[in-house]
Amino acid sequence: MLTFYIGGLTIKTNHLIYVSMFAAIMGVLGLLPPIPLGFSPVPITMQTLGVMLAGCVLGARFGPKYAALSQVLFLLIVATGMPLLSGGRGGVGVFLTPSAGFLLGWVASAYVIGYLCQRMKTVAVWKMILINIAGGIVVIYLFGVPVQAMMMEIPVHQAAIYSLSFIPGDVLKAVAASFVAVKLYHVAPFMKEARA
Repeated sequence: MLTFYIGGLTIKTNHLIYVSMFAAIMGVLGLLPPIPLGFSPVPITMQTLGVMLAGCVLGARFGPKYAALSQVLFLLIVATGMPLLSGGRGGVGVFLTPSAGFLLGWVASAYVIGYLCQRMKTVAVWKMILINIAGGIVVIYLFGVPVQAMMMEIPVHQAAIYSLSFIPGDVLKAVAASFVAVKLYHVAPFMKEARA
């Protein structure tokens, strides 16, 4: 098995395959059209579902750094100009928009979800939902809301109010990601190895 050394991180071939797979899943979810909101330049997308799944699956199997790495890889591909963000957006310019903080929050989110999933003693849907809400909503908003406020030149509390409209959809994504992840824990061989 080949081993790569990237920035002090040792990555085996099978780790790299899974990291790349979840970066690809993010790209596929980006093909789904965004839902624009008239009062906010930040659209509703399905890509946070991919962030949650990366955290749950990669974090539990290989560790949180690999979950975060999948998001770093995806964002680097987007930065090269690939239009993989929802709505066909790509290029360095996307990191200079009100959505930039939410995008950067994906890396931290995947790490936090992965960290919490790796430390679960028993697998349960309700635990996974709480983890995905904490890591997939709260963490992303901690990054996204202040950057949105700065880019839009509005107070942070006003940006936070704008973000309230995303919460119902994000909770649904957290529930969906949790059910998929728990199913994988029970049926996918590589997840069984992780829990053994």
